[in-house]
Amino acid sequence: MTAPTPSPGSSADPSADPAARPGFRLGYGTNGFGDHPLPAALDVLDEVGYDAVALTLGFPHLDPFAHDADAQVARVAARLARMRDGAGAAVVVETGTRYLLDPWVKHRPTLVDADADVRLRYLERAVDVAAALDARCVSFFSGILPAADRASDGWARLHDRLPRLLEHARERGVRMSLEPEPGMLVETVADALRLRAELGAAGDDLGLTVDVGHCLVVEPDGVVGALRAAAPHLANVQLDDMPSTHHEHRPFGEGEIDLPLVLATLADLGYSGVAAVELPRHSHDAPDLARRSLTALHDAWRTASTRETSTTTEVRP
Repeated sequence: MTAPTPSPGSSADPSADPAARPGFRLGYGTNGFGDHPLPAALDVLDEVGYDAVALTLGFPHLDPFAHDADAQVARVAARLARMRDGAGAAVVVETGTRYLLDPWVKHRPTLVDADADVRLRYLERAVDVAAALDARCVSFFSGILPAADRASDGWARLHDRLPRLLEHARERGVRMSLEPEPGMLVETVADALRLRAELGAAGDDLGLTVDVGHCLVVEPDGVVGALRAAAPHLANVQLDDMPSTHHEHRPFGEGEIDLPLVLATLADLGYSGVAAVELPRHSHDAPDLARRSLTALHDAWRTASTRETSTTTEVRP
């Protein structure tokens, strides 16, 4: 465990003691602020004390297809630069908006659907937005395979479509980061690594997003095993609590995640990207939950910094 130990008497907020902060940036996802206009959500996150923002494109915040999207992006970039008393906040672009592309079917179409043109246009626009925001990455998923299709059909579509998308991102200096999701074709870190390898040189820049809650549900080696397997390509981390029995994002303390172990593992891996809270179904309590989540993260970091924590083994629920 390489995390530093907070100095005696340090504030509950690690920002009061830079040595007590992790080497990665703690953020919060705007999909957890669905009842706030985006400027108001950023104001709340700034006042609470987050160093990063995971910005989900689409309703209700920033529609990349809107006629004034470029002007909106410029305003968001200026606001991010003013956060943290002018030090600026890191940003990752998330693409998990539910009904932007099809008002009838959540998340459709996806990259594994037979017709994915509108999904590809959305992801290319996400790349353009990320370039304008100097975002750390664009995070995306494969999608759920249509019921009538074979897995081989879905894999073939990913092989066909991702090189174009990755080249679009490469030309703009943006990194794409694939998130395994329970129930999707790319469900585990092993699936994502398989796809990356099969893409060959075209996939060299493809990063991985790991949602730590998902690991309890689908990863055979748990959170630690998944993070270690993803480590060489880890570009984005999502933080949440979750039961081990099913995919349900919960606030910290309401599931089975060992949060100090998660943070200790990220520190041991030398991760320096964004680790953002992902609570997309809790907008009704967003300001207070953002505050409580950051307190939980600070407490977990102090625990990780002071206890003997092994990140090589993990007790699975």
